[in-house]
Amino acid sequence: MGLPIPLLSLLLALAITPRQTTDSVTTPTYQFIHGNWFDGQGFSRASFFSVNGILTSKRPPKIDKLFDLAGKYILPPYADAHNHSIDGFKRVEERIRKYLTDGVFYVKNPNSIPRYTKGLLGKINISTSVDVIFSNGGLTVSGGHPIELVRRNTGLGIFTEKDAEGGMYYIIDNVTDLDRKWARIIADKPDFIKTYLLYSEEFSKRRDDTAYFGWKGLNPLLLPEIVRRAHHDSLRVSTHIESAKDFHNALVAGVDEINHMPGFRADSASDFSRYEIAEEDAREAGSKGVFVVTTLAGSDVLSATYQEKLDRLHIRNLNILKKYHVRMAIGSDEYRQTSVREAMYLAHLRVFDTAELLRAWCEYTAAAIFPKRKIGRLEEGYEASFVVLSGNPMQDFANTQKIDLRVKQGQIMTIEP
Repeated sequence: MGLPIPLLSLLLALAITPRQTTDSVTTPTYQFIHGNWFDGQGFSRASFFSVNGILTSKRPPKIDKLFDLAGKYILPPYADAHNHSIDGFKRVEERIRKYLTDGVFYVKNPNSIPRYTKGLLGKINISTSVDVIFSNGGLTVSGGHPIELVRRNTGLGIFTEKDAEGGMYYIIDNVTDLDRKWARIIADKPDFIKTYLLYSEEFSKRRDDTAYFGWKGLNPLLLPEIVRRAHHDSLRVSTHIESAKDFHNALVAGVDEINHMPGFRADSASDFSRYEIAEEDAREAGSKGVFVVTTLAGSDVLSATYQEKLDRLHIRNLNILKKYHVRMAIGSDEYRQTSVREAMYLAHLRVFDTAELLRAWCEYTAAAIFPKRKIGRLEEGYEASFVVLSGNPMQDFANTQKIDLRVKQGQIMTIEP
């Protein structure tokens, strides 16, 4: 058995950067003592072993190294259920490093271009990097979101025509389109299906009006059939929403995840009542186990008064979802940052106490991304993945970023500048 190693010395000695690994990489057996481990309600003193990348309290026959955590605080890794920064397009290593630095190990990209993400093989979803899943192109309507984004980036020379239909999106105007394109959608092997509803209560009004280019989505009557086909092919469905009626229509269709909160990008002139989630919809989301992804911190704030109005709306909706125990997943909808900003904003709103917010960020968000994996908790049989903090986040939520040590699937990681 080795001797206790001070964390500072460990960080200086082990400079492991994100790199390609193979399945033959040996995972040492570690013991972690004198740590305060998050149990879902708070922190309690415990000791764990990491054996073959799995947490256990049972002593193995041989221990390669002992880590004295010296009273520090251990959390499961953070996650981001809506982020576009790891897309295979550019600056991949820089963005992976940013995620690991922030302690965010699990990422969901709900609209991506397969020909770029295929180049990420060997750079992600390994023990020394972040784990990411992709929807590939989203399903939308003619003239709907995100077609305007692709057109803009094509004009700037960032994207090409190959990145439009069949790349970043699929246009599904009717069942005939769905019949004709479904095999191709599935052939690209998406990890889940991304769909779009934008002010679906006005679908007929917006469908043929060019004034709403980029501000419309699928016919809500088509969404149940998309969900049926996706579930038949063992794929979960995530739906982008804007209004409270979109939230309702997504629930009626049977989606697994609602992406965004109503009003997440409401303009200052909006009638905010259209973004207020109905109590019966919150109740149904809770009873069905639907995940709701937040993405509230990225609004383009025009004034302090407007921000206060947004805050009140978000507090109102979060409280009603909390009342019915809806599983909240934290997502940033960022292209350069991680979910840290989103978590800090939610802490600022004070709807959730610290333990609830940590469960959302560490446990529920990880489950929204990888529902079949044993991650997001520090318990027997779960993956040995966690971050070690120098300060108690129950006293100051900003301590979630005072990370002294990162462990992923039993591998010790540090990040080079």
